[in-house]
Amino acid sequence: MRVRRSAAALLLTAAAVLGTVSAGPPADRGPFDARKVSATTLADGRTAFTDQRGRVLDLRGFNLDKYDETTEADLRELAANGFRLVRIAVSWSRLEPAPGHYDRAQLARLGQLLDWAGKYRLYAVVDYHQDVYGQYFLGGDGGAPAWTTRDDGLPFTPDPADWFAGYFQPSVQAAFRHLYDDPDLRRAQADLYTTVARELRGKRALLGYDLFNEPFGPVPGDPADPAVLAAASAALEQGRLAAMYRRLITAVRQVDRDAWLFVEPTVLVGQGVPTSLPAFTDPRPGPDRIGYAPHFYDTAVEAGRDWDPAGGFVEDYTAAVTAYPRAHRLPVLVGEWGPPSAATPGNAELVRRQVTAMRTFAAGWTMW
Repeated sequence: MRVRRSAAALLLTAAAVLGTVSAGPPADRGPFDARKVSATTLADGRTAFTDQRGRVLDLRGFNLDKYDETTEADLRELAANGFRLVRIAVSWSRLEPAPGHYDRAQLARLGQLLDWAGKYRLYAVVDYHQDVYGQYFLGGDGGAPAWTTRDDGLPFTPDPADWFAGYFQPSVQAAFRHLYDDPDLRRAQADLYTTVARELRGKRALLGYDLFNEPFGPVPGDPADPAVLAAASAALEQGRLAAMYRRLITAVRQVDRDAWLFVEPTVLVGQGVPTSLPAFTDPRPGPDRIGYAPHFYDTAVEAGRDWDPAGGFVEDYTAAVTAYPRAHRLPVLVGEWGPPSAATPGNAELVRRQVTAMRTFAAGWTMW
């Protein structure tokens, strides 16, 4: 959800977090294979990941956004500091820069990262990342490729002071609508997911896939009205987004029966709005391997303010995020969280309280 960071910046953040919260115990030297990770429901109602021996896993780690800059030494250092999980943000535009042309070098790079992660006993989640749909609107190589973008001829005006506001521009909402609705784009997206899953299956570090980062869609009405936003979010989650997740689950399962598949709600969960996602059925034989991957951001902090402990953010978020996974017995992996800086007093306390809260509902987390 935030600007991209290099591996060096990631490790500086890791050092800061180590001074604030415990990363967790070092990994033991027993069997390691993410493909064998299962889930169990604990006495407190939380669904946890378990390893091959049935031991509960406490997965904590970081996002790898600029993964092309990440080195083997970076992963070795994260593991040495007690972290167990990485979330690798990949972009459709980099993996398939032209229709039907998959970048073999990018796929090989992902495979290499997973091999390094396995060497250092790090579990990995591959995150299909996007911000404001893709490169057509924000430039660069993030999100969906330009060739998938259908904006209905509507204009787009970037706002450098508030990139997130781009989601509300009609051209961006048109692009999302076409992605959800157009049969050829649906097929292209599903084919990509099958191709990547075929390439990466069998990697012992691969825990699973975060199917779509921070989903968004049409907002009919004034987005400044919280009721309008909540209604649009519910309609998206119950309709177009749920249908997309079902397609993508099927696409991955064509070639990989073992990977966990994580569904994300819209970002409104961060404002205390519970998700309206339905239950999902996993077509694999045996128990479902579906997880829930919300993000944990305070919008005021994201806008640059120090955190106010009296605002009720952590409590409201926890109340909003727990009902869905408990009802469907899904493990929760908080894919993104953390303030832009933990140097101020309020934000340092926010980090501590977020970690404390996540112990009550999450099976793992990756800080951004």
